Amino acid sequence: MFLCRSHANPRYLQVQSSNDLKSIPVLCLAIVLSEYHSFQVHFFKRMKSIKPAKNKSSDSHRKNHSTHTPETSATTDTMKLQKFLAQKGLGSRREMEALIAAGEVSVNGETAAVGDRVGIDDVVRIGKRVIRSNIKESMLKVLLYHKPEGEIVSRHDPQDRPSVFDKLPHLRSSKWIAIGRLDINTSGLLVFTTDGALANRLMHPRFEVEREYAVRILGKLTAEQMTQLTTGVELEDGMAAFSYLAEQGGEGVNQWYRVILKEGKNREVRRMFEAIGLTVSRLMRVRFGPINLPPRIKRGQWLELDEKEIRRLLSLLT
Repeated sequence: MFLCRSHANPRYLQVQSSNDLKSIPVLCLAIVLSEYHSFQVHFFKRMKSIKPAKNKSSDSHRKNHSTHTPETSATTDTMKLQKFLAQKGLGSRREMEALIAAGEVSVNGETAAVGDRVGIDDVVRIGKRVIRSNIKESMLKVLLYHKPEGEIVSRHDPQDRPSVFDKLPHLRSSKWIAIGRLDINTSGLLVFTTDGALANRLMHPRFEVEREYAVRILGKLTAEQMTQLTTGVELEDGMAAFSYLAEQGGEGVNQWYRVILKEGKNREVRRMFEAIGLTVSRLMRVRFGPINLPPRIKRGQWLELDEKEIRRLLSLLT
């Protein structure tokens, strides 16, 4: 027995056999077709709301990264192939783009194209060399370090002096890039990142990113000397001037000043004071661009920025 029912017309029509279908009014057939159409609409709506299971085959996974337009989640879970290879230390991004364009790079067994994205489970090859992508490890990182005096900002030192890199957390698939340097006798803020583009944005002279220092000198600046330091003093590698200079007090012969530079030449602050006959007895960097040295970071300690803080930093630099 077949039942025919409509939401608009709740009557049931009983059919004893297939021959009786000839006696069903045309209206009932329309109801059947209408109900079938409603079922189709409901079914496909349900199918769209169900997330497809992961396809572990290389073909479907490859298409997932090369043909779809990246969304917000893609930017956090994947990165461009040329950037990934550059962060592995295999060359610059342009060199990696050329390598990819030449067909030398594959992802999950398929020849890659410039602009492809790679994720956590992707296997990247250059020729026969396998480079597994650990995106969580490779994503942009920023770390703040409170450098004490007595440490150098270098990985290799013939004198085997303590290095700031000895204190930093170990990275398996990328490396820390120091944004600017501090000499062995200078303390304060050091910024590290795993992203070369961010390092360049903060360090390149054309961006004129401010560096702020607390300086203690033996003696007190005269008005003439303050004018000289802010208008320019002659150094062996050119003119240099503070964009800001203010007295911060002190005791006895030790006087503190706050100074700001928009470049990062070697030992520039010390050399500027030496050029006017004064000696810097203590120097501490307290700010680099939009990043201040947090008071909670003690000397020799570091703090890694979280994703929200990194996004805020990048927004301040745009």
